[in-house]
Amino acid sequence: MKNIILLFSTITCLSQSNVNDKAKIDSLLNSWHKAAANANFSEYFDLMTDDAVFIGTDATENWTKKEFMAYSKPYFEKGKAWGFNAIERHIYFSKNKQMAWFDELLSTQMKICRGSGVLIKTTKGWKIMHYVLSMTVPNSVSDEIIKIKSEDENQVLARFKL
Repeated sequence: MKNIILLFSTITCLSQSNVNDKAKIDSLLNSWHKAAANANFSEYFDLMTDDAVFIGTDATENWTKKEFMAYSKPYFEKGKAWGFNAIERHIYFSKNKQMAWFDELLSTQMKICRGSGVLIKTTKGWKIMHYVLSMTVPNSVSDEIIKIKSEDENQVLARFKL
């Protein structure tokens, strides 16, 4: 009986830990997006690890944290970087609970976008290590979008000499 109680207690604690960590991550991501909307440069970038990577919507946007900071600084200095509001979010954890990944749908100035990323648990709490922002494209207009972006993206593809 003691083993069953111990097992139940362990499962309950792990379950509560997941709920607590999910709430912390949800809050962190909301704060991160809010920091951009409020042009709070230091708060925004403090929520990322030093070795973080940000991948933007353009095929050429694959930045280290330092590069992304340099790119973003002029936007933050204008008083508003960008406004992303999560309308749906899913959070998942590694078995050891030290890493989490997520996907989210966002309401943005670009209409609906998708964000996804990886967080790690540090001594200072959860931090964003990797983030990918993508614009969604409805299937009904994908042929039109491909035509619109082909010229620009053919130039990018040429760099890879496929």
